[in-house]
Amino acid sequence: MQDSQTSASYILRGTAAGNTLRVVAIDATQIVEEARVRHQLSKTATAALGRALSAAALLAIILGKKVDSRVNLRVQGDGPLGWLVAEGSAEGWVRGYVREPDADLPLRVSDGKLDVSGLIGKTGELAVTRLLDNAEPWTGSVELVSGELAEDVAYYLASSEQIPSAVQLGVYEEGGRVARAGGLIVQAMPGVSDETLAALEANIKTMGSFTDNLRSASLLEVMERATQGLDFVVAPQAQAAQFQCRCSRERAVASLTYFGMQERQSMMEDGGQEVVCHWCNEHYQITPGEIATLDTPEVRAQA
Repeated sequence: MQDSQTSASYILRGTAAGNTLRVVAIDATQIVEEARVRHQLSKTATAALGRALSAAALLAIILGKKVDSRVNLRVQGDGPLGWLVAEGSAEGWVRGYVREPDADLPLRVSDGKLDVSGLIGKTGELAVTRLLDNAEPWTGSVELVSGELAEDVAYYLASSEQIPSAVQLGVYEEGGRVARAGGLIVQAMPGVSDETLAALEANIKTMGSFTDNLRSASLLEVMERATQGLDFVVAPQAQAAQFQCRCSRERAVASLTYFGMQERQSMMEDGGQEVVCHWCNEHYQITPGEIATLDTPEVRAQA
């Protein structure tokens, strides 16, 4: 079992039942911990965004058409969190944010666990945007099933993508930081038998809480538990994954071109302007000299 406190996040892939099941899983512990720190998330908001980040990373692999494909997952519920957005790349890059990072709720009375569905809301929409084969963006959406996200993503895959799948997501926090986080998708492929699906369903039910499984076993062992008796074969190489934003200082400078000349003049007189990336909460202090260059063609092309 890896030390998830210090190890990098990674993705494992495999197949089972004679290639009629596709298995993809992520250890997103480091990714979710970085998101928690960057956005100063409450405990329950960390769990909500952490599940979404894991889901986005896995969806990018399941739905991506190219090596650099990206998938955007947006959840808008009626809970105090407002909405959350996560973007995953088939390259293993993940980023995301929530509207209300301070929002939190007491533990559920029923089982003493984090009330993620209460924070997100049980009424709302889950939307997924990805690129089609012709590189045109396409968005599919479904109503939220539970607000717990795993069920919602599974419902989306079945109804909008016609991909029956088992989806599990979890985040465990201990000592004020993320101790384990990750996700698993087992996708039914053409030719899968009813017996295989029944065995998979029984395995998932026997496993119990996905978060508890992450706490007690390595990611590979969790995948093996989900596919027990189904001849699981894991790919030999793990794929690195990380919290990675596409923002840059150049883009931050270029974003100021959307302001008028008078507004930019005021920024320069005030000693510069701070630009904050909502995806990663990176702060860029733009100097008056940089603002003065905004009318050059090179800077306008970055905007």
